[in-house]
Amino acid sequence: MNLDDLALFKQLDTLNMLGEIDNLPDQLGLAYQLGLTHPLPEWKDIRQVIIAGMGGSAIGADLLAAYSASLAPLPVFVHRDYGLPLFARGAETLVICSSHSGNTEETLDAFEAARKAGCRIIAVCTGGELAKRAKAANIPVWTFDHTGQPRAAVGFSFGLLLAMFQRLGFLPDQASAVNEALDAMKQIQQHLRADVPAANNPAKRYAGQLVGRWVTIVGSGPLSVVARRWKGQLNEVAKAAANFEFIPEANHNTLAGTLNPQEVLNARTITLFLQSASDHPRNRLRLELTRKAYMLEGLNTDFIEARGSHPLAHMWTLILFGDYMAYYLAMAYGVDPTPIQALVEFKKAMAEAK
Repeated sequence: MNLDDLALFKQLDTLNMLGEIDNLPDQLGLAYQLGLTHPLPEWKDIRQVIIAGMGGSAIGADLLAAYSASLAPLPVFVHRDYGLPLFARGAETLVICSSHSGNTEETLDAFEAARKAGCRIIAVCTGGELAKRAKAANIPVWTFDHTGQPRAAVGFSFGLLLAMFQRLGFLPDQASAVNEALDAMKQIQQHLRADVPAANNPAKRYAGQLVGRWVTIVGSGPLSVVARRWKGQLNEVAKAAANFEFIPEANHNTLAGTLNPQEVLNARTITLFLQSASDHPRNRLRLELTRKAYMLEGLNTDFIEARGSHPLAHMWTLILFGDYMAYYLAMAYGVDPTPIQALVEFKKAMAEAK
């Protein structure tokens, strides 16, 4: 395994996933600016928001919901399913239907449920059936250009929503927070790019530690969603097994599962704890004590610290780090980071079963 073999990277990475990751800071900045210009009705009296989406489209919604939890004066729900919850009724409910392709069947079903329930609706997509239906019904459509995988468009799926929430008055102006996050991302990126040797590249070094191990990512507060993002990237980019946990919930159950099977836990697992200066002090203590408990049982663990001085920077520096790490793990396993044949085959089986 040579994670400095850039020729091998080009051979394995047939659709340039590395370029997508390199472009993530610029994508986030572009999405936020784009969201400030898209058409948006002057809606009032919205009391709750539901963001309907799946996979890579839903993770941006998760990140927005987590980030806005301490800032927005109304509840934000992420809906990963068909239909909508029964409470989604009338103009006081805003339903944002987010689908990268515009053809996600669960999201299209949620769109129709929102229309029947008389909710206010915005569609966010690159086009497809969702854009077609929304335009036919005179529903606002926020489109963006991206031809890659949905998971590589997380900057769009988050940045557009961030700007939308700001313009609707749910969040204060986010310009300075976005700029701080972009600066922090570009600063750490200098040490994470593929041309930086493994000896000086922490993302490559961590990827090397993950080879042959089941990975668990642990976070708290907004970083619990970042942990989920890491899990998804390890699954889809590296085709590797992984799961995520969040503090403090993990202290009420997961912590007990550190004994059996000992021969697997001690040799074939690693747990990475995400932390930042914006963590709740008690959760930061919980992360430290949880890692200590794991180490006393002989389990492989490590802390990874977010960078920057703002909670948004903390989230996005770790997102960028996790994307690079998942990519280098794909290279270590010798797999193409973009195609996900298992999901393609599953969608085909679902279509054929209609």
